[in-house]
Amino acid sequence: MEMSYDLVIKNGTLVTASESYKGDLGIRDGRIVAQGEGLSAADEIDATGKLVMPGGIEAHCHIAQESATGGMTADDYRSGSISAAYGGNSCFVPFAAQHRHMGVLETLDLYDSRAEGASVIDYSYHLIVANPSEEALTRELPEAFRRGITSFKVFMTYDLMNIDDSQFLDILTVAKAHGALTMVHAENNGMIKWMSKRLLDKGLTAPRYHAVSHPALAEEEAIHRAISLAKLADAALMIVHVSTSEGADLVSRARLDGAKIHAETCPQYLFLTRQDLDRPGMEGAKFMCSPPVRDEATQAALWRHLEAGTFTVFSSDHAPYRFDETGKLANGPEATFKQIANGMPGIALRLPLLFSEGVVKGRISASQFVALSSTNAARLYGMLPTKGTLAIGADADIAIWDPKETRKVTVEDQYDNMDYTPFEGIELTGWPTTVLTRGIRVIDNGTLMVEPGHGRFVARAPGDFGPQPGHRAPELDPAQNFGADIAP
Repeated sequence: MEMSYDLVIKNGTLVTASESYKGDLGIRDGRIVAQGEGLSAADEIDATGKLVMPGGIEAHCHIAQESATGGMTADDYRSGSISAAYGGNSCFVPFAAQHRHMGVLETLDLYDSRAEGASVIDYSYHLIVANPSEEALTRELPEAFRRGITSFKVFMTYDLMNIDDSQFLDILTVAKAHGALTMVHAENNGMIKWMSKRLLDKGLTAPRYHAVSHPALAEEEAIHRAISLAKLADAALMIVHVSTSEGADLVSRARLDGAKIHAETCPQYLFLTRQDLDRPGMEGAKFMCSPPVRDEATQAALWRHLEAGTFTVFSSDHAPYRFDETGKLANGPEATFKQIANGMPGIALRLPLLFSEGVVKGRISASQFVALSSTNAARLYGMLPTKGTLAIGADADIAIWDPKETRKVTVEDQYDNMDYTPFEGIELTGWPTTVLTRGIRVIDNGTLMVEPGHGRFVARAPGDFGPQPGHRAPELDPAQNFGADIAP
């Protein structure tokens, strides 16, 4: 019996995280139901000369989120999701940020109210945990997990957000018990505060000194400590936005040793340097993020780690603060580097930058691109096989790329709520022309095709953290610790 389809994508090169091949995709009821040759339907997309890939999953972005000091990001779920879709993404996972005075479930309810009816692509949340109280650890985090929030983020820096090592171990233990993934912003808070005070005491307040105030050693030390804590708890850990070669080396070594350690890096660390902060007046504030951008030698080292597989995912860390009094200049035009909001936009450029500099220039294959941009995030964050793949039965979340289209980056092409892009003027080759979420065209040849609210919340399952055996600390092994059964 001949199968009928709602939509067929024809004549393209299908690219998965493991292979590329010519073929057609048949879609019905929002799902991929067939792959083959000569498929047909009343509604067809001719993908001749194009790459047909799983839609990107943006797994690190800050949308409709207050900082600990009260500043709100420029993008809400409408503008943020539209920008993400134009950049080849069919799903994203922003953060739901708990602050010290908030409960976990109160936090999730707040972000539900911000996201519902607003996003054009499917979405979930990572939960930021700033107050790991007994109530949070024993009742609220397990309840968040039951609601489909299967990733928790912690900070090792920022006075209003950071947790101590004992609290970190408690969260790792709860996450492990439920199959959740702990994420960490790894920088040494004391080092940053010490460096910042010395700079400010000498009147060195310009944006350029932000890069100096966050030494590479602060990241290296914190990553080493975070890995050690995860090994003690024998828990999975994702180290976000790795910006140093030393930090990447630690991740690579830990993975080689069998620890369940994963890491991501971001476009800013591959395309920008600290020289971008050294601009006249406050212009350098546009390039301030934490950890800061480094130097060209670090860029080259991070590219090598990306090519070699050290990084499981590649994310934007989109943290949009406008270059005006609502964002970067909220504390005035003479604000010190400590008073300027950290973060930069990039949700629409994450994938075009990686494709142009990575795939087109032969640094990574198209399949590596799919793994870094979509499949690995789906696997780690509990969305595979529904998302992040072209497999039969998966959601028809698809991005069709023209590998030869060329563009020069302009702020007007970003569709976010920002007044600048730090990547202005970069020449790119390769661009997503059509993006579908659950079989519906969200973007088609530069046109937004759906209304806000098309996107649905994705309740996620436990993650798949890979084949690493983990680490069994002898002090937690009853055979070696005099019979004490204290392992988490």
